[in-house]
Amino acid sequence: MRQPNFNRNGGPGPRAQAGFQKMSKEQRSTLLRLLRLVMKHYKWLVLTVLACIAISSVTSLASTLFTRTLIDDYVVPLTQVDNPQYTSLLQALFKLGLVLLLGVICSYTYNRLMIYVSQGTQLRLRKQLFERMERLPLSYFDSHSHGEMMSTYTNDVDSLRQVISTSMAQVFNSLITIVVTFTSMIVLSMPLTFVSIFIAVLMSIATTKLGSWSRGYFRTQQESLAGVNGFIEEMMTGQKVVKTFCHEEQAIDDFERINEQLRSSACNANRIASIVMPVNGNLGTLGYVLIAVVGASLALGHFSFFGYQFSITLGTIVAFLQLNKSFTQPISHVSQQINSVLNASVGAERVFRLMDAEPEVDDGTVTMDEGKWMTDENVAAKEVLGDVDFQHVDFGYVPEKQVLFDININTLPGQKIAFVGGTGAGKTTIINLINRFYNVGKGDLLYDGIPVNDIRLESLRRSMSIVLQETHLFTASVLDNIRYGRLDATDEECREAARLVGADDFILRLAKGYETMLSGDGGNLSAGERQLLAIARAAVANPRVLILDEATSNIDTHTEQLVQRGMDSIMKGRTTFVIAHRLSTVRNADLIVVLDHGRIIEQGSHDELIDKKGKYYQLYTGDTSLLS
Repeated sequence: MRQPNFNRNGGPGPRAQAGFQKMSKEQRSTLLRLLRLVMKHYKWLVLTVLACIAISSVTSLASTLFTRTLIDDYVVPLTQVDNPQYTSLLQALFKLGLVLLLGVICSYTYNRLMIYVSQGTQLRLRKQLFERMERLPLSYFDSHSHGEMMSTYTNDVDSLRQVISTSMAQVFNSLITIVVTFTSMIVLSMPLTFVSIFIAVLMSIATTKLGSWSRGYFRTQQESLAGVNGFIEEMMTGQKVVKTFCHEEQAIDDFERINEQLRSSACNANRIASIVMPVNGNLGTLGYVLIAVVGASLALGHFSFFGYQFSITLGTIVAFLQLNKSFTQPISHVSQQINSVLNASVGAERVFRLMDAEPEVDDGTVTMDEGKWMTDENVAAKEVLGDVDFQHVDFGYVPEKQVLFDININTLPGQKIAFVGGTGAGKTTIINLINRFYNVGKGDLLYDGIPVNDIRLESLRRSMSIVLQETHLFTASVLDNIRYGRLDATDEECREAARLVGADDFILRLAKGYETMLSGDGGNLSAGERQLLAIARAAVANPRVLILDEATSNIDTHTEQLVQRGMDSIMKGRTTFVIAHRLSTVRNADLIVVLDHGRIIEQGSHDELIDKKGKYYQLYTGDTSLLS
């Protein structure tokens, strides 16, 4: 039987306990990688910070050690004379003031530098994440929710910034303080040093034990937070569906459930982590009392070890009590940062997981230049014609499930090829292979006789345009959204493309015409208007291959008739692949490919397929409004 991750009392179960050691190792590796990333870009700033921290720690120690000198060399002697002179004491205090001023300056400096380092690292991380995201294959986005990726950009990166700006400097300061203070303690008194070590060991054990318990909860908290973000993103984009089907109450219940999971995991994580500081504080107080008792015994001569009599002065006891606080305080400071450190380690894992995701492979050597395919020797191979051929192509999104079976399609440049078939027949999958959103599993896909894998992705995709069923418009003007198809297109070329597809009329009726700003994915436009802009965007690219993935599905019949003339003008002289849902876009196709469960069962012209009286005939004579 599988062991539970948590027991019924809320503590870690056997499986969680067994995994703590492994997780701890992974997290240490992740935090070291983060440290190396910081040092790579801010090496000299970090070294300056270390120097300032060291100086600040030494000056703080100097003030502590001065307590011994103040009591033994100034206060006690001055109380034993009738006419005390305070000149030497004032001089010593003035020198101490200068030392402390230097410490304050160094402390201010390293805190300001760490802010610069943390903000700069956050900037670089988000830049690297975005660059990596833009190079990931489409399959990555199919398997990761948008909300999860957004959480990585915001919550996880911000947790790293906090740990760099606060915890990293605190750890450096603590380590230097421990080393310097421990050395001074040994010099002052070995017996009292042993007492401090004993308390420090207890504090370390408590911190490690409690930290290991809360680590798993912090991981669950970050995952729950990503789940909440993903759910909110889905609800925001799907509000029309929610309201159409009166799903508001169910959506609220679902959100309350996942939000409660986040609250529960956050409470569990912070409940354990929050008791670390009080536990260490009480242990520190216990150590303070023990040192005072042992120190008093030494000062009174009541303590001996193997016949050796230890004795210390009053000033040494007072100074050592302060040193003990400086020795145990770093452990308390580390425990204070345990929440952010654990959050950062989990967040860093998610950030580096995205950064380490395999980018889209592009090992092509053939490029496109001025309408010609160029080899890697910069020799013109042939003209870009738009001849796309499938030869015995098999494909599956995952190895365990094949989607396409022995696909054979031979086209001629300038032909119009239509794909018809039921839902899940493989129409969109074939389109995804043409522009290499996915790579062919078996067989050959040739573009002008060149295997598509040999063509650089940028050149391949620049030679074609695609209009998707789901239109996406960017936060920009109407003109800029059309220009997205070809960034060097002039304003007049963009307007001409809009006129070509029949979008010019409704654009001119907008408040500012082509300069009207769109936002919220063009939410102030109708579905048909958004689709017209997407078609105009494809038209301005002037491609050799045009792909229409049910491009007119959101346009009413009247509008489609207006658009069809423009579509015919766009398709003229270009190889066009159409996923059809209306017969009007199928009948005039040069080649109609009928698909069923990933297999081609018929192909030919409209008249040829009607004469066969097969599947296409059934579709044509049955439901004439939809083919899928």
